Amino acid sequence: MSEPSEPGPTSGRHGPASVLTQAPFLFFSGSRLASGIAQTMHQATLAWQVYELTGSAFALATVGGVRFVAGFAGGMIGGAVADTSDRGKTVMVAQLVPIFATLLLIGLTVAHLATMPVIYLLVALLGVANSFENPARQALLPQLVRRDTFQAAVTTSSTIGQLAFALGPMTAGLAITAAGVQGGYGIAVLLTSLSAALMLPIKPLYPMTFRGAKLSLGLIKEGLHYVWKHQPVIGAMGLDTVAVMFAGAQALLPIYARDVLQVGSEGYGMLSSSQGIGALGMSVLLLFLPPIRRVGRAMVLTVAMFGLATLVFAVSRNFYLSLLAYAMTGAFDQISVVMRNIIIQMGTPDALRGRVNAVNFVFIGAANQLGALHVGTVAQLTSATFALVYGSIGCLAGITVLGLKLPELWSHDSRHDAALRAKEALDADTADAAALAAVTAG
Repeated sequence: MSEPSEPGPTSGRHGPASVLTQAPFLFFSGSRLASGIAQTMHQATLAWQVYELTGSAFALATVGGVRFVAGFAGGMIGGAVADTSDRGKTVMVAQLVPIFATLLLIGLTVAHLATMPVIYLLVALLGVANSFENPARQALLPQLVRRDTFQAAVTTSSTIGQLAFALGPMTAGLAITAAGVQGGYGIAVLLTSLSAALMLPIKPLYPMTFRGAKLSLGLIKEGLHYVWKHQPVIGAMGLDTVAVMFAGAQALLPIYARDVLQVGSEGYGMLSSSQGIGALGMSVLLLFLPPIRRVGRAMVLTVAMFGLATLVFAVSRNFYLSLLAYAMTGAFDQISVVMRNIIIQMGTPDALRGRVNAVNFVFIGAANQLGALHVGTVAQLTSATFALVYGSIGCLAGITVLGLKLPELWSHDSRHDAALRAKEALDADTADAAALAAVTAG
């Protein structure tokens, strides 16, 4: 079988300058950065507050479970909304929920009325809001950049996301130390407001391909059917789910910081941020290297390395070795994140991107939240170290099974998808030109 050909327009256009000079993407990136910092700050601050209130690994896990259930409940509807409504407006409306919910949590915290039932309720509201915001934000990206720079936009957007993930927990740790959890929440509110404001000037370069349809069960089924029938897409989602379901250490970081490594809230902020810093370093490197074409193979191998790095973190009792190991989980995870985004974004027609991204976020939510519930429960019954050692081994076993069962994932090449999207864009431009000509002639 011959190698897929590289579409001519994309040649040599994989650097960040090709997209950061485009105004819609620049505003979008600023909004994504502010939103990402706010979300990760909120999650890190909430985890610290919950552990202070309860001292329980199971309570930390339950927060993850509540967030997952809420996100799952709204996820498929959120994806259908992203394919039938203005995606930018959907993002802005969804961000109003965390602003008001967090302001309420600040007031309750200051008044010493923040109880676990109240926290669970607010976490559920945030989960539903995210299930509308995230698919719409991801599906909006292809409308904002020139089509020949789409792959560069995916990689650059992932880098900006990782910058947010690096800055958020570190800022949360500093804010908690300086002003308590209400300080962390307050900064999160300001950043979410900024994110919504930066969405206002954005004018898409291209219209949505799918317009005028009404929400229906059929729309949701169509998105699920597409994911199920495309082995690279479901395989990319499955790899992430297996890795974080078993080897995600984030839910146990308060325990490792306070009880295992004994480094307090400042150490907790550094530890939380080390993964994002590792991811950021790797993503910057990816920006300036030639694009990875064998995206499926790269994803399988780097998820396996993520599992090995988690194993080192699990058994380490040296703070600096722990920082390094957790940073390496971020570096390897970033490669897999970029590969997954390329597979999903470039492998999905625009008319289905909202729904497919919704399925992706449900998978990610399942991985992160059920993974937190799973790891936290095992840690409660045994120990944090046992939970991560056992989980790392389970991660490696799961990756092996998926790699063998999904051969199309292993062999997947992004050039095939790039050719399909180029044809789709040409067809859309031709249809628009014909419609305009008909209106003019009429």
